[in-house]
Amino acid sequence: MTLTKNKIVQLIFITVLIGFLTSCKITYNLTGASIAPEVKTVSVQYFENRAPQGIPNLGQLITDDLKDRFKSQTSLNVVEDMGHLNFEGDITGYEPNRPVAIQGNEVAAKNRFTITVRVRFTNEKDPKLNFDTSFSRYKDWDSTQDLSSIEEQLVEEILELLIDDIFNKSVVNW
Repeated sequence: MTLTKNKIVQLIFITVLIGFLTSCKITYNLTGASIAPEVKTVSVQYFENRAPQGIPNLGQLITDDLKDRFKSQTSLNVVEDMGHLNFEGDITGYEPNRPVAIQGNEVAAKNRFTITVRVRFTNEKDPKLNFDTSFSRYKDWDSTQDLSSIEEQLVEEILELLIDDIFNKSVVNW
């Protein structure tokens, strides 16, 4: 089989085009994080549970969840000592059973589960972004449910909301 000069040129062009297209990679950052290039590390100190009640591992859960968020949504290295970005904090509120939807017979149809954390954020590279803020999030639950059977799920959902708030305030800068 003989190839004409025109066919050879077309074959080379298609080969180069396919090679070019397969080597292109477009990466989208949907987190909206706006982190200065000189910031390379982040540290999250253990969040002490100072609330009068709560599950025993709540401090570890929030500490690990915040570290995981930075590992999964940024290129920062999580370090044990003080990082360029540093988070410290306390769990200051854990209220799993506050009535919110009172019915005519003065019985709550819904209860509100609220967790509050105080976060001290330090940005070593840009101190004007530092903050010391309390974050509070809640989930309502049906009072016909047994709290002990849904508490773990509610804690996970509330912590996800809190981590979103903390992450957004510290690095998204909307």
